[in-house]
Amino acid sequence: MESPELKKIIETLLFITDTPLSIKRLAAITEEKEDIIKDHLTSIKDDYDSSGNALQLKQVAGGWQMATRPQYGQWVKKLYGSKMAVRLTQAALETLCIVAYKQPITRAEIEAVRGVDSVGPLETLTQRRLVTVTGRKEVAGRPLLYGTTQEFLRQFGLNSLKDLPRLESFNIENPALNAQSTAAELADEAIEKENSAETNAVGQAINTAETHIVSANVQENSLFDSINAGTGINAGTAENETKAINTVPETGPIQTDSMAATEADKTNAADTDKEENKNA
Repeated sequence: MESPELKKIIETLLFITDTPLSIKRLAAITEEKEDIIKDHLTSIKDDYDSSGNALQLKQVAGGWQMATRPQYGQWVKKLYGSKMAVRLTQAALETLCIVAYKQPITRAEIEAVRGVDSVGPLETLTQRRLVTVTGRKEVAGRPLLYGTTQEFLRQFGLNSLKDLPRLESFNIENPALNAQSTAAELADEAIEKENSAETNAVGQAINTAETHIVSANVQENSLFDSINAGTGINAGTAENETKAINTVPETGPIQTDSMAATEADKTNAADTDKEENKNA
C-alpha cells in the first residue's frame, strides 16, 4: 500500500473510533508492519501540531486516539452539558486515588488508609469501569485485589500509570505523620528541658562547692595571718591566764562574794554585843 494512502486510512480509523487504538491493532487492520504504522502515527501527530489544528493525536491508555485541544473544552462542554461529565463523590475520588497509587490493593488496605468503610465507593468505581478486580492476595482469607482499568487511563488522558503525577508534587496533609512529627518534637523538647535542668543543677552544685572552698580558704588565710603576726591575741590571753593563776592563794579555801559577806555580818554582830556589855 502506498504511503500517502496508508496515512489517510490510519487517520480515518483514529477519527471514527471512540476508544484508543494500539499500534498492533492498526497493523492488523491495515495488514502493515508495526514500524510503518508507528512512523505514520508520528507523522500525523506532527502535522496536527504544526498546523495549529483544533484536533490533536494523543497516546492514551496504551493506544492512539484523536481528541480536541484543552483550550476548546468549554465549547464542547456547552454542546454536551452534563452528559460528558464523570461525577464522582469525594469518597469515590479518595478511593480511586488510593487504588491508582497503591495497586494492587485490598479493600482492608484501602480502609486502613481512609479510616472508613469503602465498600460503597469501590462498587461505584467498579460500575464506572474505573476500577476492577485484578486477582487475590495470597494471605489468610485470600482477599480481592483491586486495580485501575484502561478506561481509567482514557478518562484521565493518561497513556500509562507512569504518567500519574508524583505524590511529591502534591501538598498532602497526613494526620498520622503530623501526629508522629509533633510527638517527636515534644519528646525532643522534653529531653532538652531535662538536660537543661540537669545542667542547671550541676551548675548550682558547682557554685555551692566553689563558695564553700572560697570560705574555707578565707578562714585558713585568717588563721595563717594570726600565726604570722606573732603571739598578738594569743600571747595576751596567755599572760592574763598566768596572772589569774598567780593571784590564787596557795592555801585555804577560795571564798566567794556571798561567803565573804556572811563572815562580815558575823563580825559586826559580835562587836555590837561587846559594846552593849560594856555599857551595862
